[in-house]
Amino acid sequence: MSKLNNKVALVTGGSKGIGAGIAKALAAEGAAVVVNYASSKAGAEQVVEQIKAAGGKAVAVHGNVAKAEDAKAIVQAAIDAFGQLDILVNNSGVYEFQPLEAITEEHFHRQFDINVLGLLLVTQAAAPHLREGGSVINIGSVVTRLTPPGSAVYAGTKAAVEAVTGALAAELGPRKIRVNALNPGLVQTEGTETAGIIGSDFADQAKAASPLGRIGQPKDIAAVAVFLASDDAGWLTGEALFAGGGVH
Repeated sequence: MSKLNNKVALVTGGSKGIGAGIAKALAAEGAAVVVNYASSKAGAEQVVEQIKAAGGKAVAVHGNVAKAEDAKAIVQAAIDAFGQLDILVNNSGVYEFQPLEAITEEHFHRQFDINVLGLLLVTQAAAPHLREGGSVINIGSVVTRLTPPGSAVYAGTKAAVEAVTGALAAELGPRKIRVNALNPGLVQTEGTETAGIIGSDFADQAKAASPLGRIGQPKDIAAVAVFLASDDAGWLTGEALFAGGGVH
């Protein structure tokens, strides 16, 4: 029996990369999945078609998580499509490294608005609908352990994700809703390819630093997300699980 039969999941930023991998993995375990996207409609629709082709259920929903009305509409679309909500994966996020002297208000607010405010707004909208036994998974980053030069703002957002995770676990725990953070290391995605990270000296260093000798793939993170979403993780809440191939 699949781990997530009769469950409904919402994955923000699910049109590509880690989000797409998580969406497909949740569907493969029996969940109906709402794939949220902000800009890549074609990517989200492709993920939905892949899920349907494999026998699953999915819909694509547009919305900017950093806007309260959009966050409410995204959640409502999930309820309208499938009638319930059991799993929320707050995956939407952006990253941009800049040295201290190059940090601007725009640089700061763009990352905090999406990575932190967006997480809060979608969780706020979803909380009244999440059923007992529900799971919220916040995608963080191993950057909070590594804190490389130029990452002050991005690392700050992901440290906030960990702190918010603990606070929400305490707040939603009485309703038997679990909240955990999943912190990936460097993962080969469309985003890291486009940004020139894959194939760079930084990527080579990350590969060399991993005891496993490779860079992560979306499926590596998706498998952990499935675990956190399932009853197998029923005694885990307020935790930050690092999935970085042993890079510290």
